[in-house]
Amino acid sequence: MKSTDHTQHPPHTPGTPGTPGTPHTTHSPDADPTAVPAPATAAAPATAPRLKIALLLHNAYAIGGTIRTTLNLAAALAGRHDVEIVSMLRHREVPRFAVDPRVRLVPLVDIRVGSDDMADPLFSEPALDFPAAEKRHHQYSRLVDVRAARYLRASDADVLIGTRPGINVYLASFGPRRALRIAQEHLRHDAHSEQLRAELARHYRTLDAVVTTTEADAAVYRARMPLPGVRVLAVPNVVPAPAGPPSDGTAKVIAAAGRLARGKRFDLLIEAFSAVTVKHPDWRLRIHGGGAERTRLQGLIDGLGLAGRAELTGPRSPIEAEFAKASLVVSASDAESFGMTIVEAMRCGVPVVSTDCPLGPAEIIRHGTDGLLVPRGDGRALAGGLIDLIEDPVRRRRMARAALEGSGRYDPEPIAERYRLLFRELRTTRHRRAGQRALGQTRARVRTLLRRWKQRHLAVPRYDSGAASTPR
Repeated sequence: MKSTDHTQHPPHTPGTPGTPGTPHTTHSPDADPTAVPAPATAAAPATAPRLKIALLLHNAYAIGGTIRTTLNLAAALAGRHDVEIVSMLRHREVPRFAVDPRVRLVPLVDIRVGSDDMADPLFSEPALDFPAAEKRHHQYSRLVDVRAARYLRASDADVLIGTRPGINVYLASFGPRRALRIAQEHLRHDAHSEQLRAELARHYRTLDAVVTTTEADAAVYRARMPLPGVRVLAVPNVVPAPAGPPSDGTAKVIAAAGRLARGKRFDLLIEAFSAVTVKHPDWRLRIHGGGAERTRLQGLIDGLGLAGRAELTGPRSPIEAEFAKASLVVSASDAESFGMTIVEAMRCGVPVVSTDCPLGPAEIIRHGTDGLLVPRGDGRALAGGLIDLIEDPVRRRRMARAALEGSGRYDPEPIAERYRLLFRELRTTRHRRAGQRALGQTRARVRTLLRRWKQRHLAVPRYDSGAASTPR
């Protein structure tokens, strides 16, 4: 897309908190102190360079899985590198999640009512550089375009990491080529529209790497979005161990968490729980989260006579404190790009019964060892899995122990080390990958020219049906 950075706004330099581009280090007194723990890290090897790393987020002040895992990764990397988080938007004074004190927080556009940014004429103009096919486009303005472009063009970071498709387009369009530019994909390839995938392919070809959260999604990108010279790989999300003790597995509570959206299929879970209560009326269901489906789900609970047994509690943070009060956690989603709540439950020593949906759960849960996988959309199978574990507490507790032990693979340090190795690889292979990219571009041009030549010279002649027939 064409950018016209024509405004006369002053450059974003450190100053008064609240100024766009100003590092924000104020922390909320009610923020979750365990959301982003400061890990104790070993001293960096003498040969390892201390890099400046910037992670670009949609809104670091909100609540969401991508925000949590980005803050966690930033904290894990901050032990050996200079790390800052750049928030495209800022809608409140302090972040919902605690930000590690070693990490700088830089907001670009203040959307709080009465802010100077809201009075800027560009705030009322739709974004041009942020892809129109991206589902967050309506939240972006020309002012965000301009501020993001200015930040990236002036950045002295060694590594720039985007965390959603539209921001990755900013990164490809305006990020300096001397920096390593990495696109994280927290959504599945197939969750993007065809129009957005086509636009992403054009921009992702100029980046250094695309990182998905699952091996399955990385394989889809390699197969359906050829990116010569771009490293495509999977690195799971960082999920630190919670501060509190794990579940003791005695509470007759089933928990679930997430946005109350149709794709999360909390309706299927409520219906499955209704079947559970027939055999085990003393068990309770607690669904943590907010969203547009709350009224419909409450109506379903009331209609099934589950009032007092099933509860919509609203958002809870930290969610681990709620999972530790449960003996089972459920994910009934139709699709999960990763499955943060599954790992968070396992970190609390709680086995998860999940639908075997694309793509995350099957890479997290070892079926029959630390949890159960059931067919997607099958309420009877979901209820059956819950009843099996309710009626076999010995097996349930064995799974709980396995879940707690296995969840250590999502510790901050191992994930941070995978990123450090990626940075090293990308720096040492830069010239080779540039050659691969150039060769891929040449082959693409040759294919295009060949296709056009065939269309022009090998097309089947068309005859006018109204022409005079040949004499006999």
